[in-house]
Amino acid sequence: MNRALGVLTCGAFLSFGIGVLGSAESVLALVLAAVFAVLATAGFAWVRGRLLWGAVYVVVQLPLAFVLFTMDAGVGATLFLVVLVSQCVLLRLPRPAIALVIAVIPLVHLGMSLGEGLREGIGTFMSVLFAAIITELLLREQRSRTELAEAHAKLRDYAAQAERLATAQERNRVARDIHDGLGHSLTVVQMQVKAARAVLPTDPGKADAVLAKAQDQAETALADVRRSVTALREPRPVPPLPEALKTLAETAGITARLTVSGTERPLPDERREALFRAAQEGLTNVRKHAGADSADVVLAYTASAVRVEVRDDGAGSDGAASTGFGLLGLRERAEHLGGTLTFTSAPGRGSALTMEIPG
Repeated sequence: MNRALGVLTCGAFLSFGIGVLGSAESVLALVLAAVFAVLATAGFAWVRGRLLWGAVYVVVQLPLAFVLFTMDAGVGATLFLVVLVSQCVLLRLPRPAIALVIAVIPLVHLGMSLGEGLREGIGTFMSVLFAAIITELLLREQRSRTELAEAHAKLRDYAAQAERLATAQERNRVARDIHDGLGHSLTVVQMQVKAARAVLPTDPGKADAVLAKAQDQAETALADVRRSVTALREPRPVPPLPEALKTLAETAGITARLTVSGTERPLPDERREALFRAAQEGLTNVRKHAGADSADVVLAYTASAVRVEVRDDGAGSDGAASTGFGLLGLRERAEHLGGTLTFTSAPGRGSALTMEIPG
């Protein structure tokens, strides 16, 4: 915008100079026009952004433009007035001040006859008013572009933050899956290998049977890892939750009984996975910490929720086991789905792990 006004100022000076050549006041008129042009270019570039100096600039330039118009009321002098009004808008003077400048400018025609002065005054008024409106629209368009660029920059930042958040959530999900799936299977394999080693000297046949179960469990764990690796490529078929819990109870490495109550209904994969992992973690904790002979797995379908509970008849504890990583991951799953996870334990009275989620 400054460059365009600079070009317009030079054109006005050239037009004004041609208009006054040969007149008695040509030298003084050209000097005053040159002063106006220098102030309108270099001077304006200096005062822009300084409101007080901008007001001083207008106070100096407006009378000077009037004087130039009285010397040669031609196109050049009119263009000087148009440049001045546009610069008032660019200086962001108060709107009443800009309106006053626009209203005063037609007074340059006071020396003319009434009819001619009225005609020329209206034309000049419309010219400077049009210049003010166009300049204001260009300023708004420039501000809109700046705001749009800032919005795009913020949007890129938000997109990067969302990507980082999604990455962190996916990393946490994979960590939970590794702990809940592979960790469970390896715990079972570890206990079976220990049992096989204990009976190997006295009962090789029984040791071989136990090792065969450990091998099956290891193969299951390997298959689970492979499914996790390919999970992002294509969905995998999953059995209904009661069937999955039945298989889990049969391969738990301890005596586990499954009880299902309520009317079975399909669940979204994420909710089904969370409930399955809760039962899996509960049985893992029974084997590792409870010292129990058996455990009960309860799957209950209620009107508005589904609950999985794992209870044991073991020694119980003071609740320290509730701070483990596995329970932390389950609590995150439950909260993400709008559900709850509770773990209760008392010395000599066993433990209970319960997850309930809407569904």
